[in-house]
Amino acid sequence: MIQKFADWLVYGIFGLEAKSHLGEAVNFFFYDTVKIILLLFLISVVMGVVNAYLPIGRLRHYLTTRRLYGLEYVFAALFGAITPFCSCSSIPLFIGFVKGGIPLGVTLSFLITSPLVNEVAVAMFLGTFGVKITVVYVVSGILLGIIGGIVLNRFRLERYLSDWVKSIQQNSETESESWENTGTPFMKRLPVILRDAWGIVRGVLLYVIIGIGIGAAMHGFVPEGFFETYMSKEHWYAVSLSVILAVPMYANAAGMFPKFFLSFSFL
Repeated sequence: MIQKFADWLVYGIFGLEAKSHLGEAVNFFFYDTVKIILLLFLISVVMGVVNAYLPIGRLRHYLTTRRLYGLEYVFAALFGAITPFCSCSSIPLFIGFVKGGIPLGVTLSFLITSPLVNEVAVAMFLGTFGVKITVVYVVSGILLGIIGGIVLNRFRLERYLSDWVKSIQQNSETESESWENTGTPFMKRLPVILRDAWGIVRGVLLYVIIGIGIGAAMHGFVPEGFFETYMSKEHWYAVSLSVILAVPMYANAAGMFPKFFLSFSFL
């Protein structure tokens, strides 16, 4: 449905050619913008419900007062690996964990692993490369999440949280305690949950649009044969270039796999 809307808007209303570079770029931009905003809002609502009813405060207290010898990072990375979310869906979950007061390093372990180790990609890896490479992919992704969370936690990044995230976090703690003490029914909690969900979307909207714009420009205007030319094994910078280009081009695991397979075929 979203794709049909993007096609109607770009090719029908704007009158751009479907096979032109500009048409493909603009279509990609509108399709991904609508899709990602909807995903952000819906997942933010779900996380709002979770934060409203589950004892996040107790979990936060447990994680901050118990000595778990790094197991909290392992659990967060494993949770990220088994959840079928792309980066668009992982961000609201991440903000939901931060909103609930979960230590930032632990939530970053989840955020790193969740889009990196994806069930769709695992299935594709199994069918294309076999068990050994798939195991290396999964284990490497989980280890990156664990190590990344531990290292980033050392920098005490909580002080760099945006003001709107801190505001949502403080309001959430007050609201959750009030709701729990008074037994507030769901329908009275829902307007606040929806308001906070839209606040999350509004807080990241500018960055989402900028990121999608860069990805759309690359999607529509990167010349054919670019990857085959510059990402082959003859070039020492191929791996670094692949990592840099993957940042704006990433949509989801299923969408990136054909590009990965194409690049792999030229190694």
